[in-house]
Amino acid sequence: MQEHFKQRLRTLPEKPGVYKYFDENGVIIYVGKARNLKKRVNSYFTKQHENRKTEVLVKKITHIDFTVVETEWDALLLENSLIKEFQPRYNINLKDDKSYPYIRVTNERFPKVYAMRNPVRDGSMYFGPYASPKVMHTVLDLARKLYPTRNCNLQMTPEKIAQGKFSICLEYQIGNCLGPCEGKQSEEEYNKSIQQIKQLLRGNLGEIKKHLRTEMQAAAGELRFEDAQHYKEKLDALENYRHKSTVVTSLTGNVAVFGVSSTDKFAFVNVLYVADGIVVRTHNWEVKKKLDETDSDIMQQAIGEMQVLYADEIPDEWILPSTPESEEILTLNWSVPKAGDRKKLLDLSLKNAMLFRQDKLNQYEKLNPEVRIDRLMEQMRNDLRLQEQPRHMECFDNSNFQGTYPVSACVVFKDGKPAKSEYRHFNVKTVEGPNDFATMQEVIQRRYSRLIEENKSLPQLVVIDGGKGQLSAAVEVLKQLGVYGKVAVIGIAKRLEELYYPEDSLPLYLDKKSDTLKVIQQMRDEAHRFGITHHRNRRSKGLVKSALTDITGIGPETAALLLKSFKSVGKIREAGFTELSAVIGEKKATLVLKHFQPEVNENG
Repeated sequence: MQEHFKQRLRTLPEKPGVYKYFDENGVIIYVGKARNLKKRVNSYFTKQHENRKTEVLVKKITHIDFTVVETEWDALLLENSLIKEFQPRYNINLKDDKSYPYIRVTNERFPKVYAMRNPVRDGSMYFGPYASPKVMHTVLDLARKLYPTRNCNLQMTPEKIAQGKFSICLEYQIGNCLGPCEGKQSEEEYNKSIQQIKQLLRGNLGEIKKHLRTEMQAAAGELRFEDAQHYKEKLDALENYRHKSTVVTSLTGNVAVFGVSSTDKFAFVNVLYVADGIVVRTHNWEVKKKLDETDSDIMQQAIGEMQVLYADEIPDEWILPSTPESEEILTLNWSVPKAGDRKKLLDLSLKNAMLFRQDKLNQYEKLNPEVRIDRLMEQMRNDLRLQEQPRHMECFDNSNFQGTYPVSACVVFKDGKPAKSEYRHFNVKTVEGPNDFATMQEVIQRRYSRLIEENKSLPQLVVIDGGKGQLSAAVEVLKQLGVYGKVAVIGIAKRLEELYYPEDSLPLYLDKKSDTLKVIQQMRDEAHRFGITHHRNRRSKGLVKSALTDITGIGPETAALLLKSFKSVGKIREAGFTELSAVIGEKKATLVLKHFQPEVNENG
């Protein structure tokens, strides 16, 4: 797999959406939907394909693009509209031009309500499309049951009804119609039912759900379990039903929706092209800034690009993220929506612009690691309110066991990464018992007095693992050394990851997902790991030394020789006279044997 593909696959979002594959000529050759874009697209390049067609498809892919949506249903609907728009070569299963169904409320007296696949703009109202025909029929059937309407083609007028031109049919007899053709239901009452049906089709399903639950409970109470199960299935379908799709709206005509996300040097633009309420195209542009252009300037440039690309189908409406400044754009039919379908489309476009930005920056940073470092350092400077970038950072953590073997660890990070060769351990010398504050003061004194004596550079940031007490102890020593104010110092408390500043009683809380907090947490965890490892080794050596050197006549050199041969005190304790004397001689072997196995004589 080519390296640029590997980079691309690693940066895909784990969100629902639609992916598009392009060939070397920039032509879309495949469109697919996914619950998780990263997993789905990766599967094309990491799995063995039994299907020959899929193998050929993968070989032809030179570029990947994607559009993120809110739900799987939206992904299904967007995939369908994009396939119809571009007719990709490898989407053979969806080239039959099958459309998703709508529910139509006709524009006539005594309107009819029924399902259809190809809406006609004749003044009728259309609800949908529905990605699941089963859900569509559930909603339609229940709406009809609650509010019966006619399904005949009679041209009913008040005059004809008064003259008795029509007669009721079987639909009236079985309860599917209330007989408006014979005046058994007035036109006013009929239209009230139509208004209720429209509310239900807009997604106000509370009344239908209440009706279904009542029927289900009644059927269960009468032991009609098959009927109860039937109602339950319909209720489940409605519970899982999400009527309001972001990629399908009630908008008419052609609409262009713009989202812009910027950095200091680049701007990233997403455009959704909506035709008769359905998103049929998406485009992303990357713009390199030359003169500190504003988002409004970038948007104006993107609109110009759009007009060139689609000169034959200029949008009837432009949905923009902010009020345009250009007089040319002000003459267009534009809006900056605050709510409704237009606002949802604007939010979706902005979301895709931000993901496109992150995707591009990730790719660029992987190819240019120094760019990522610069960005991270600047972000940390801003987040932590520092005067300069923390290119050199140090973190301290203390460890002890019930006050014994106290140690402290100092880990060093350069440009946001561990510099392990510069890590330092400190065996605490002046502190008796468990006193974290005094321990912190000793190691800070030893660390920075030495750096000052050796004329070495001081860090831009010191991180103390602990709350206000440990931080205050460190600050006191830094003041004594005359470097307080030259070196920034903060404390991090484990419980809620609060960051404390000297002389500030209120902690700082960073976003849990921020890169700044992740680096500080990594430093803290690394200092803890490094300190604990050293503490365990020291304690283990201390225990071993005590167990062997407490034997009269056995000194440190003999103890070391025994440990080298037997590896542990336990094995020394179990060893026989012959084994011990082979290592340290008969006289010392006798001493060890009497100490560990007093009941055994020297001849064992």
